[in-house]
Amino acid sequence: MTRQRQVILEEIRKMEHHPNADQVYEAVRRRMPRISLGTVYRNLESLSRAGIINKLELGGTKKRFDGMLEVHHHVRCIECGRLENVSSVSTPDIESAFRGACGYQITGYQLILTGICPDCRAKRFQQK
Repeated sequence: MTRQRQVILEEIRKMEHHPNADQVYEAVRRRMPRISLGTVYRNLESLSRAGIINKLELGGTKKRFDGMLEVHHHVRCIECGRLENVSSVSTPDIESAFRGACGYQITGYQLILTGICPDCRAKRFQQK
């Protein structure tokens, strides 16, 4: 674990939201002004591959990163892009259900719910 990688990990774990690489870069630069964006990108990928952080690929949006490894799900606002944790609720054995349906050896999954966050709903209500 290099010093740069350690600082990147510490910054991600401090963030309650799920930052993209640019946001991680801005936070890390406060502590390490000479770090490059490319270094942050490479280290985020390395931390993700090593299973130290989670990479959230949300299709069409920038990759986001999550320092919380405990099992949990996410909800994303379709209007502002806000992404939050959702406590795990009891779900049927999703892996078993899909294993038979697709023939894949399932190694994991991410459940990302979509909707409209309370702030965006309030804005809609105010506009009417």
